[in-house]
Amino acid sequence: MKIVLTVFQVVVALALIASVLLQSGRSAGISGAIAGGAEAFFGKKKGIDELLNKISAVLAIAFLVLTLLLSLV
Repeated sequence: MKIVLTVFQVVVALALIASVLLQSGRSAGISGAIAGGAEAFFGKKKGIDELLNKISAVLAIAFLVLTLLLSLV
């Protein structure tokens, strides 16, 4: 049982890391000023960012639950 939960936790952890790294970062500095101007003209693609936010939230909750279950086992 513990081995199965540990494997699931590792998979969820790797998926959580990947989903966080795939999200677009906050623009800062001169590159942010340039990208911010482009976003004003062309619009920002929010569809994938919103999906990744939801996926990250679900994976974070799953990671928390798995961690609590592993601590009880």
